[in-house]
Formats: sequence, structure tokens, C-alpha cells
Amino acid sequence: MALKRRRSQEVEIPSEFLVPQGFKSGYAVLWGKPNVGKSTLLNYLVGEKIAIVSPKPQTTRNRIVGVVETENAQIVMLDTPGVHYPRHKLGEYLVAEARAALEGADVVLFMVDATEPPTPDDERAAELLNSLLREAPTPVLLVVNKIDAVSPAVLQERKLLYESLGRYDETVLISALTGEGVPLLLRKIIDRLPEGPPYYPLGTLTDQPEKLPIAEAIREAVLHYTHEEVPHAVAVVVDEIDHRSENLAYVRATIFVEKESQKGIIIGQGGQMLKKIGTMARMEIERWLGKKVYLELWVKVAKNWRKDENALRRFGYFVKK
Repeated sequence: MALKRRRSQEVEIPSEFLVPQGFKSGYAVLWGKPNVGKSTLLNYLVGEKIAIVSPKPQTTRNRIVGVVETENAQIVMLDTPGVHYPRHKLGEYLVAEARAALEGADVVLFMVDATEPPTPDDERAAELLNSLLREAPTPVLLVVNKIDAVSPAVLQERKLLYESLGRYDETVLISALTGEGVPLLLRKIIDRLPEGPPYYPLGTLTDQPEKLPIAEAIREAVLHYTHEEVPHAVAVVVDEIDHRSENLAYVRATIFVEKESQKGIIIGQGGQMLKKIGTMARMEIERWLGKKVYLELWVKVAKNWRKDENALRRFGYFVKK
């Protein structure tokens, strides 16, 4: 989590932080099981794609920070990995990342999926949230997402079922895909923020280092083109970024998988699958960098890396102490 900027009346505030009197700022954490639409909501609020969106669960692996601004507020949004029952070291890391995101939160958005009743993962996410906030009461908004995909009668039934999982300040019904209900949610968040200057210079979209969105663009392309176990067995490391001119960047990255068979799937016959992955990823990286990109991809095997703490650290999945 980005460190909070210390507020003081005794220091000179740079011009990019000057705001009207009564300005609010704070941290809002997106919480919930995998695949309920947290990343979709984050991208919608920020107005730019800064987080992977995929129908495959457990897509988000890092806390993604997006900065949402209105005329009178700045919200630092944290998109967390989905809370689930971990089956390996990577799963343990994902749950630990979600838990750590709650530290310093001003408001928590517990997101659920209106297209299905509460699942064991929803119950686990609610139980963990209730436990972690027991001694540090933080406002929690129950955000029922995907309301565009269910009838009003089903929505009301599901709303009551989700409300029974815990005690929430308010329930807000939204569709992160269409934007229905999102302006109301934004107002509810701002109502719960403290007054103070922004944490980031006005106009900031995210605090992600340059390599992370590039690695995520490559991983998103792998998610798009592969199926079954392959997407979850993939890690991407950006080895080099060379901005060769104002209009061209060279990027070299390695896609790691756990088995030789997975390597073969990603490369494909005659390298065709890797070419498709590279083309999709390159277009997204060019959008992010604002220039042409020459992308070089390699595929290597790191056997059972999701169960290997050393490999997880090497791939950037452990919080540095």
C-alpha cells in the first residue's frame, strides 16, 4: 500500500496539491471474492484501464491503486486480490495482500455478485472482513454488482441474503459494466472520507511502477487466449524496458509456466499462439506508454513456482519487508 502523505499545517503545500476548502481525501478498499467485478469498477471510476478484467477468477494478483478525482475529493482506490480459500503459496499471498490492504482504509467496499446467491467464498470474505475490522471499526458499504443481469425480484432476494452475512453501513446496487448506480456509490464513499489535501498530485491515475502494467498486459493476453489450468500457472517478469526514443520503446519479458506442456501451449504450433499473445499485449502496452513498442517475449518453465516461496519472491508476489 502506498504510504499516506502526512498532513500538516506547518509545511508549504506544492501547487499540484492545492485544493478548495472542504476538500476530502482517503483510501477506499475493494473487497470480495474473485470475479465479482472489482477491477471493472476500478477501471470505470478511474476512467482508464489500469487493472486486468477477465471472466477467469483470481485475475488480480497485486493491490492495484487507482486514483479517482472529483471537484471536491480524491479517492485512492485499492483493488485487492479476491478472497478465497488458498490451495498453494500463491493463494496464501493473494489472501495476505487483500488483508494488508485494509490497514489505513477509510471505507471498505464489500462487492458481491447479484447473479448468484452467497457462496462459501462470499461467506469467507465476509467472515474475514468482520473479524479484521472488529477492533478498528471502518465504514463498510455492501456493493451488490451486476444488477443489470438479474430481475428486480431476484435482486431483492439476493440483496437480503448478502446483507445477512454481516453488518453494513449501507447497501448500494450497481452495475460496474454499465455504470448504473456508480455515481451514487461515489457520493456514499466521499461522504465517509475525512477532510484533507490529496495524497497524490492532481491528475494522477495510478501509482504502479512502469513494469507492473506491462507485465499485467502480457498476462491478460495469456488469460485471453488460454484455458483450464494454464492461465493460473503463468507469471510474467519484465526483464528490460528501453525507451529508445520519444516514439519507440523496446520491451523484453519472460512468461513463466509450471510445466513443459504449458510452455508448448503458450508457444503454439510454429509459434502462432505466442505471436497472438504478443500482438494483443503490445497494443495494450502501446496504449499505456503512448508510443510504439517492440515487444520480445520468451517462455520458460519454473516447476511448481506457485508453491515455491523463492520463486514467488523472484516474480514479485511477496511483500518486501
